[in-house]
Amino acid sequence: MNTLVQKPGLALPHLSPEQRAVLLRLAVLGLLGLALSLAAPAFLTTGNLLNVLRQASLMFLLASGLTLVILCGGLDLSIGANVALSACLAATAIKGTGSIALGCAVGAGCGLFIGLLNGLMVTALRIPPFIATYGMLWILHGVTYWYMNGETIHGFPPEFRMLGSGYLAAVPVPVYLMLGVLLAGTVLTQYTTWGQEIYATGANTEAAALSGVPVFSRRLAVYALSGLMAGLASLVFLARLNSAEGDMGESLTLQAIAAVLIGGTSLFGGTGTLVGTLIGALILTVVLNGMNQLGISANWQPFITGVIVILSVLSDALTRKRQGG
Repeated sequence: MNTLVQKPGLALPHLSPEQRAVLLRLAVLGLLGLALSLAAPAFLTTGNLLNVLRQASLMFLLASGLTLVILCGGLDLSIGANVALSACLAATAIKGTGSIALGCAVGAGCGLFIGLLNGLMVTALRIPPFIATYGMLWILHGVTYWYMNGETIHGFPPEFRMLGSGYLAAVPVPVYLMLGVLLAGTVLTQYTTWGQEIYATGANTEAAALSGVPVFSRRLAVYALSGLMAGLASLVFLARLNSAEGDMGESLTLQAIAAVLIGGTSLFGGTGTLVGTLIGALILTVVLNGMNQLGISANWQPFITGVIVILSVLSDALTRKRQGG
């Protein structure tokens, strides 16, 4: 329960560092929205705002699993390649059998399986997360290119396309998925013993192990969840594009990492929230959308994204230094 800091004529709630970080990023998001609404009037149109939410939803679905991995002291560089292979296999299943349920099961199952492989490499084989998931990235790219052989699979049932491009009560369907994942993930990480053990493992692995935390199983679980979320994101991505090809999803990994870091999750592990990741995804999406609204060349988008990520990581490092971390 929050305590109150008494000041003359003013009572302010005591906020944790993570809560202050969330509020700061919300303020940044608000200022960005205000600046873009003044510079590009079309930014505030209903259609554009819904498009921003749709794009941020896909980014958050992919970044949510990655957030858990980084909180636990790991890293997953294979999520974009996971999306590509999972989407291509799901597309084959849907086109080959006509079953949307089977296609969704194949996509989600593929993502989960890849996540488990990553987790086993990191935990059982003790391969550093960067090396394990970077190697998996190239393996998945190779398998996907071989499997697709330069072909494109397109044209899916309208019922499936609703998942990525449909609306429910005038709100894009992916937004509901995003909110559902956010709610479930927040409850899991903030209000359960399992979630606290994830934070403890990322903050200090040795201390967590000595305290009885099952570090092996927790790390395996977060990699599995990251893979599962990549599989879910692949279905949304496939439904939105209405086509599958070997090189889809290549840019998604860096965008997801950017959203996590901008949202305040520390690469050192043990610090961050899914709410922060959502705000990070919104900030990145708003920036990219605003550049399009202002007619800025797409060639500058990677540069701007890189600058934002560096500033976010620098802010995290300075904050840790001030706190003596």
